[in-house]
Amino acid sequence: MTKADVSRDRATRWMRWIARIWSLPIIVAALLVVIGYGWDWATAGAADPYAVQEIAPVEFLSPVLLFLGILGLGIAWRWEGLGGTIALVFQLAALAALLIQTPIAADFPRSAIPYLLLIVAAVPGVLFLLCWRRSR
Repeated sequence: MTKADVSRDRATRWMRWIARIWSLPIIVAALLVVIGYGWDWATAGAADPYAVQEIAPVEFLSPVLLFLGILGLGIAWRWEGLGGTIALVFQLAALAALLIQTPIAADFPRSAIPYLLLIVAAVPGVLFLLCWRRSR
């Protein structure tokens, strides 16, 4: 094994652990949100018992796509290529849904939060894909 291969392997290992450490709080936060909504739905009969008006079904599209992307991050812990691809595909779909539903220019500081969440959740997906590609 040459010196370049050893340093490349070390860099891949570092990227893999950075992606795992970065994705762990994202996965835990998403699971807490899903468990909380599930608990409210099981006990109160509605996901949000304090909702004042009905929510349009299209409003659920981007959070569901974001959650599926975060599920891809969990899969990437075992299968980097598959999980990273799932994460990026669903997060790009969530980005498209957000751009159609709520343009970023409308009420800028408040509307930028979902876009920032997408960026924060997309970085580990990219790192997992890079690790998968470098290890092949």
